[in-house]
Amino acid sequence: MGNMAALGIDPTTIEALAFSHIHGDHTGGLDALLAAGARPVVYLLPSFPATFKRRVQQVTRVVETSPGQEVTEGIFVTGEMGRGIREQALIVKTDLGLVIITGCAHPGVDNMVARAKELFDEPVYLVMGGFHLGSKSEREIAHIIGRFRQMGVQKVAPCHCTGDRAIRMFAAEYGDDFVPAGVGRVITIGPSGVE
Repeated sequence: MGNMAALGIDPTTIEALAFSHIHGDHTGGLDALLAAGARPVVYLLPSFPATFKRRVQQVTRVVETSPGQEVTEGIFVTGEMGRGIREQALIVKTDLGLVIITGCAHPGVDNMVARAKELFDEPVYLVMGGFHLGSKSEREIAHIIGRFRQMGVQKVAPCHCTGDRAIRMFAAEYGDDFVPAGVGRVITIGPSGVE
């Protein structure tokens, strides 16, 4: 709520909310949002606990997502992925290609990009969010960077749980196509690219 206030966002104007996964650092702000009067449609994974779904349904509409489901015009979800911690990512269609936004990418950020490409068969302009690579070796991170290149990922903006070493490696590989990201940073995709 503090971040929205700092950015001048009225919470009651939020029409849709898509949860990446059940972890508290990703779902914890919902109660405050609803208490502020927001009534967004909440898109979540079928594997979310029934108690969580029932609690939210008492206040607003809940939709269990499926692969490629549209959340709002031009914004879709990968659908539930992973065997351990289940997660989904957002896929935004832009004139420059797909923008994929991850929460933590527990199922593997490269796997989530591959799912988006399977669903839409379009070039990937930007992958941003948590890449969950803090515990990965340099070799493992290099492999994922290689997969990104093979899939044609043009720009990256890793943050949150990516890990400092992985962020440095992505920055070195992508150079000018590395986009600094983090809390409070506004990233705009315009006709000429990231602004």
